[in-house]
This record gives sequence, C-alpha cells and structure tokens, in this order.
Amino acid sequence: MKTVLSLSGGMDSVTLLGVLLEQGHSVYPVIFTYGSKHNQYENAAAFEIAQYYRDRYADIQLPTHIDLTAAFSAFKSDLLLSGGNIPEGHYQAENMRKTVVPGRNTIFIAFMLGIAESCGANAIALGVHSGDHHIYPDCRAGYIASMNQAIIQASNGEIRIDAPFLQDTKTTILEKGFELSIPVPYHLTRTCYKDQPLSCGKCGSCQERLEGFANINKKDPIQYE
Repeated sequence: MKTVLSLSGGMDSVTLLGVLLEQGHSVYPVIFTYGSKHNQYENAAAFEIAQYYRDRYADIQLPTHIDLTAAFSAFKSDLLLSGGNIPEGHYQAENMRKTVVPGRNTIFIAFMLGIAESCGANAIALGVHSGDHHIYPDCRAGYIASMNQAIIQASNGEIRIDAPFLQDTKTTILEKGFELSIPVPYHLTRTCYKDQPLSCGKCGSCQERLEGFANINKKDPIQYE
C-alpha cells in the first residue's frame, strides 16, 4: 500500500513511519514548515530520520517539504514564533491549550490529500494519539472520523485516513516502537516546543516524552539543557 505520512521529528510520527515500513507500505513523507518555535529543529530531525530509514528500506521516498509559513503568519498561537512563551508543566495542564494552532491538521491533511492523489497513494497516515485529545480538538476521534469521511468523498473512495495510534498513549507508542525489528531512531527525534537547540525538559511536550520513557523503564536517549 502507498501511504502519505505527515513526518515531524517527534516520536509519534517517527514510530508510525517505522511501523508502516515494517508492514511493507511504500511511504511518501511530507514535512511541513509553518512558523512554529520548534519548526527548524523538528524539521532537521525529520529529514535526518527520513535518511536513516532510506538507508534501511527501499520503500521510503524522498520527503516532500511544504512551506506554509506565510499562510500561518496570521494565526494566533503561543506555539508560533509570533506568539507568547511556551507554557511549562504537564502536557494535560490547561495552559497547554495556548499551543493549539487553529486549523493546523485540517490544512495539513488537505495538502496531503493532494499529494496522495498525485502519487497514487491509498492512505494519509497521522501519528495522533490519546495524549493529544484533551488539548487538541483536531487530534480527537470525532475529528479524525469526520475528516476521514471528507477524504473518502473527496477522493471518490480511493483514499482514507490511517491513524493507528488514536487510542494509544505515548507509553504504548514507545512500546510498539521498541518491538520493531529495525530500531526506531529515538536519539534523532525532537519533541520540545521551545525555540532552542537543546530540549528544555520542562514544557508539556518534553514532560510527556520523559514520562513515556520512565513508564517503560528506559532512558531517553536525547540530551536536555
């Protein structure tokens, strides 16, 4: 099966990439630039991860890079360079709602649909998971189901959304990653939301990541400030 995957440098999409390749999918990664504070670090990680898998699998294509910085410049979110400081604390804390980017997944999915139809792909793969549900409305099951129906209608039934981690936690995603025959390069991933080279370890995204590794009794392989 041909699959278009939204590839960030984060653990969820990277684990999903590993799962899809192990299952025999031909994967077309898409990397988005949209003006977030961590975008340059996240994208650098994503390109490096794509190369890691291209050295090990024949069925991953060169990433397609889409720059939406200008389009997102009018949006309000503390995740964006134009917004306020990234909140610190647990990922489920209410202050993390400040990192919601309006319409982000809807816009990303629309571009991925165009790429999927152009390259003959059957699915659009997203690494959304249950840890996102409290804060991000466009990561919830209802949203994914609605968008899936829209994609099916728009593609005349040829393409669907694949979100296999929808009911998973960061912990169970990590467990799945460590079960794969080709190691997921978690040492290359970037999760932190802050605009700095080293991950802070204090923002909600970092806290959730550290909690996931602690839950499976493994050391997080990246360096923190």
